[in-house]
Amino acid sequence: MSLIFHVDVNSAYLSWNAAWDLQHGASLDLRTIPAIVGGDPESRHGIVLAKSAPCKKYGIQTGETLFAALMKCPELTIVPPRYGVYMKASEAMVEILRSYSPLIERYSIDECFMDMSHIAKEDALPLAETLKRRIAEELGFTVNIGISTGKLLAKMASDLKKPNQVHTLYKEEVPKKMWPLPVEDLFMVGSRTATKLRAMNIRTIGELAETDPEFLHKKFKKYGYMISCYARGIESSTVKNEGTIVMKGMGNSTTLPFDFSDRTSCHNVLLSIGETLVPRLRASGKKAKTVSVHIRYSDFTSISSQRTVSLATTSTSLLMSIACSLFDEMWNGEPVRHLGISFAQLEDSALEQLSLFQNKEAEKMQKMDQVMDLIRKNFGDASLIRATFLHSPVKAFSGGIVEKDYLFMSSHL
Repeated sequence: MSLIFHVDVNSAYLSWNAAWDLQHGASLDLRTIPAIVGGDPESRHGIVLAKSAPCKKYGIQTGETLFAALMKCPELTIVPPRYGVYMKASEAMVEILRSYSPLIERYSIDECFMDMSHIAKEDALPLAETLKRRIAEELGFTVNIGISTGKLLAKMASDLKKPNQVHTLYKEEVPKKMWPLPVEDLFMVGSRTATKLRAMNIRTIGELAETDPEFLHKKFKKYGYMISCYARGIESSTVKNEGTIVMKGMGNSTTLPFDFSDRTSCHNVLLSIGETLVPRLRASGKKAKTVSVHIRYSDFTSISSQRTVSLATTSTSLLMSIACSLFDEMWNGEPVRHLGISFAQLEDSALEQLSLFQNKEAEKMQKMDQVMDLIRKNFGDASLIRATFLHSPVKAFSGGIVEKDYLFMSSHL
């Protein structure tokens, strides 16, 4: 019998900020006061990314603007995101998880699936409690752990009650634990779908499970079959080890602190995105052949373009040169509000097409990238920045952790 754990960090970004501050001498735990992670309230990076438990009584919601959150709670503490810290915290948690199972699948930066089929079912609950305590004691933040025989129900279990809880959701427990929940609590049912389902008098997951799958297919096409299966706890994907997940692409984007109207500043923004994105490309053991650039103007119109090179590369300078060239070809001179870069046609870095002609400049750039990655890994991203950012309104690193790098579960249809 398969046995799956789903480990989910509670209020990840805020918890990681709080743990980092406490470990570096802070006396106040952000998790005990109304606090959010949300960037600079003076800029348009102002949305709530994560919130503390005390924010609940003020009605503060993840995803709402900082302005709206401050209207609800004027004394709200706002801290900016620290993506470098989040990556380190996530890696530290995964290292602990690896000591319990050889099969770990990252679902996002703060969620992992563990294949625990090597233990007995009766040992799952006490082992999960031990794992939860160890993470709290060694790393300083709490997690929820869901236990089931499949990924879907394990994920649903971890959401049953938070924080710092362990829940089981086996097939025989679905009618009692999952079916009474509101239909919008089902994985992959968003607010728009929930509104449509409620208009059909389908208000709970149980009512969705009892609805004729053919009726749902007629209303929602293939998606109708999928949510019907999910409501009945049917889902067949397996835990894939990190090294077996096929990464098809990755990207980063950022909303500018104000509209940019000059080419140099826009180029710097693209470079700052690249300074976050390309090291991730190298760390994943991949190189890219296709570069895409996305521009959103101040009137919210958008345009994008891509270019494919003959040889895949991990060079920051080459990839950013392509990105800037694409920007120059597309930009119409109007003020720019948002910029993004993505990479596709990823190949393994270990595979290299040899050339009869040695490219000494390319070798030089590769070595420089490796040295920069090593310095930043050991001393932090801010230990080494490019000179172009010294007197620029653009931050040296833009964009964050993009969770689409990880693959979703597949449904059993």
